[in-house]
Amino acid sequence: MGYFFRLLQLLSTCVALSLVASEKAWRADVSNWSMFIWCFCFVVNHFIVLVEVCELQEQFSLSWDNFLITYTCFSALACLSASIMYPIIHLQLLSYGTQQNHAIAATAFSFIASVVYAMETIWTCVNTSESCSFIGLLKKLEIIVACCILAFISNTFLYMHQQALVWCVAVYSICFILGVISLLRHRCDCDESLPSSHFVFGQTVLSVLLYTTAAVLWPLHQFNEQFGGNPQRSRDASCNAGYSVCIWDQQLAVATLTAINLLIYMVDLVISASRI
Repeated sequence: MGYFFRLLQLLSTCVALSLVASEKAWRADVSNWSMFIWCFCFVVNHFIVLVEVCELQEQFSLSWDNFLITYTCFSALACLSASIMYPIIHLQLLSYGTQQNHAIAATAFSFIASVVYAMETIWTCVNTSESCSFIGLLKKLEIIVACCILAFISNTFLYMHQQALVWCVAVYSICFILGVISLLRHRCDCDESLPSSHFVFGQTVLSVLLYTTAAVLWPLHQFNEQFGGNPQRSRDASCNAGYSVCIWDQQLAVATLTAINLLIYMVDLVISASRI
């Protein structure tokens, strides 16, 4: 099954990047992130297949199963983000006909890749001899996605003009700090008086509630004209000025990452509740 999953991953990522690279469906100013994701997954999959065919897993000091689980989780999220951001940005920039058809097909194969990566993650956890620390893995994913969000919102032009967006920034910062504390506490087990499951569950509930508000307020105030937002990329002056990643792209990236992190927190909440 592992080779079957990798074959599907290689095929879907290869087709996605090939479709975008052909028929002038690749706009270098806004396609670099998606192309990087597909190329990275394609190359790493080749490396994994080579290692497993040559049976070199034991040459690595780290746990190969844990490496696969971490990699497939990250790749599933990365391909999912590319499946969302690429069509939203590109379909309005490409002309009707072959270019748009290639973009739609590339989006479909990118989404297939994200599903296959998620399936391999679950399959590896179920079929490996080592127990998978779902909580620790999810906490790492939450922190990594939060770091990406904080990197985008370092541009204060994205949120300083509205109090609701400032609240979203506060949500991202608070949840990031709570996640780091939770991960460090899980590692050092500093306070044995409070069960870890209760602490993790309470922190996850709070993060889900906060991220839900951000998942609603951020796109509402960024892309809805009634709340002062800009629904079209072409209206953003910074996009027309030739910047590789303009303000509208950053707003979309934050909205996408917020939805992804909320999904991770919800999975984390279900697993944390089952451990109480």
